[in-house]
Amino acid sequence: MGGILGVVTTREPRLEIEYCTQCKWLLRAGWTAQELLTTFTEELGEVALIPGTGGIFDVRIGGETVWSRSQQGGFPDLAELKQAVRDRIAPGRDLGHSDRRKS
Repeated sequence: MGGILGVVTTREPRLEIEYCTQCKWLLRAGWTAQELLTTFTEELGEVALIPGTGGIFDVRIGGETVWSRSQQGGFPDLAELKQAVRDRIAPGRDLGHSDRRKS
């Protein structure tokens, strides 16, 4: 909820997923948010979905880009994204099957 007198308060850490509305990636962004919230129930303070354009699909924590579709050349593998998020907000935490390498 917003704060008093229009002051907006955020809960940290804030994870943002900026997605392309022209590409119809809202469902992908929502699913990614759901998966991250399910995994990091206690660690994440807030998750925001941010509409964008131009093929964007970026994941940020506290302003730091964790994944960028344009830089990494595609969408993130969910296990890889969970590891990157974990490394920033809960280093050392075991992610179970998401930590196991593919053979």
